[in-house]
Amino acid sequence: MLFNSFNYLYFLPLVFITYWALSKFGRKKQNLFLLIASYFFYGLWDFRFLGLLFFSSIVDFYAAQKIFKADNKEKKKLFILFSLFWNLGILFVFKYFNFFVNSFSGLFSLKDGYHFQLVSIIIPVGLSFYTFQTLSYSIDVYKGKIKPTDNLIEFLCFVSFFPQLVAGPIERASSLLPQFLKNRRFSYENLREGLRQILWGLFKKMVIADNIAIAVNTIFDTPSSYQSTEIFYGLTLFYFQIYCDFSGYADIAIGSARLLGFKLSVNFRTPHFSHSIPEFWRKWNITVSTWFRDYIFLPLAKKTNRSEKSISAVTLLTFFLIGLWHGANWTFIFFGLFHGIFMIVYRYISLPTKKKFKLKWHFFFIDSLFILFCFFLLVISSAFFRASDIETSFFILKRLFSFIPDPNFETIIGLKSLFIIPLIIIEFFTKNLKYPLEALENRTSRIFRWSIYYLLIFMILRYGGPQESFIYFQF
Repeated sequence: MLFNSFNYLYFLPLVFITYWALSKFGRKKQNLFLLIASYFFYGLWDFRFLGLLFFSSIVDFYAAQKIFKADNKEKKKLFILFSLFWNLGILFVFKYFNFFVNSFSGLFSLKDGYHFQLVSIIIPVGLSFYTFQTLSYSIDVYKGKIKPTDNLIEFLCFVSFFPQLVAGPIERASSLLPQFLKNRRFSYENLREGLRQILWGLFKKMVIADNIAIAVNTIFDTPSSYQSTEIFYGLTLFYFQIYCDFSGYADIAIGSARLLGFKLSVNFRTPHFSHSIPEFWRKWNITVSTWFRDYIFLPLAKKTNRSEKSISAVTLLTFFLIGLWHGANWTFIFFGLFHGIFMIVYRYISLPTKKKFKLKWHFFFIDSLFILFCFFLLVISSAFFRASDIETSFFILKRLFSFIPDPNFETIIGLKSLFIIPLIIIEFFTKNLKYPLEALENRTSRIFRWSIYYLLIFMILRYGGPQESFIYFQF
């Protein structure tokens, strides 16, 4: 069920009304209803994978309890390894099996023309998201950061909570699980905030992302038909497409949870205003990048001798895995390695300069230069993210750096892509807020606020592009 569909338009109000009607019966009834609603939400995509979602939850629920009750380290390790084996195992089978088989058969020549048999596998929607969420729960219990819950219903809700089930944010148990364990009261403030954030998310997803997807698809379906200027234009549009698609979806998720009295993590903080690649990853898909930081990078870095070479190697490995997390394709691996290399370059450059110089980086023109250069790197990396295969990625980059202008460039500029300009302006002046419409609260008159709301609703209804599936569903 897409957030920008009529099904969700009916589903969310029905859940909202029923959920708060059950509040007089206590949180347990509310949680049970949320669990049923969440499984129904997921089951509408493909009910066959509800079993996988359920068993993934059960495995980590009981593994965490066994880890906590174990009286020695060996037993604890046994149960955490079981959790790792299960979670990473289902990821490998459903998402990476065919990729590794293809890569293996391509790297090694096989006698008599033998080829491995590929298996037709459907990747469950949101698999990477809820697998990482349950896995982090078991790891945190193993490390002694949290205690496991004895309440199965609340834990199942934590894993399957429908606003963030299929696209994040990836929540930590220490943040989201306690919210299921306490009573929740209806709040008009939550209602207003939730609806505002949903409205902003729908605007980004339907008006901007879905419209510019038309131009992006046109360019990248036949990249050989376009020259340097058009390729750069297409890559720039794609960056804003995936940003508005993903962050818009996150806004709808956070807003939907807010309607039900839950607070989810902020997942984007205007990443296109970053001065460097490290800053970009502190602002882009925040819950995923911090997951890799806390569970991959930091544990591995602690086991090294802390030298620059060791840290660089761990950084590169971490971003290799980040790329692989995005998809079973060499394009995503190169995407991750590209960012990993520039993370390392930035580290080598910034460490000595910070000691020797005290420059005022906040000057506007210096800020602008760093932001533009960082954005150019993001545009280049988009070639790996968008292309269907690695050969096409390098062909696109070859065209990009050919610097051959195209006299027909203006023919592919769509008027609807100009919506990006007000988006950039609005987000620049509200970049310190969780989302732009938050600025309207207590700072503007009621007439002005509602004029903005009606304008956005009009634009969604009038200029909403053809319904595009959520890009990150494939991850």
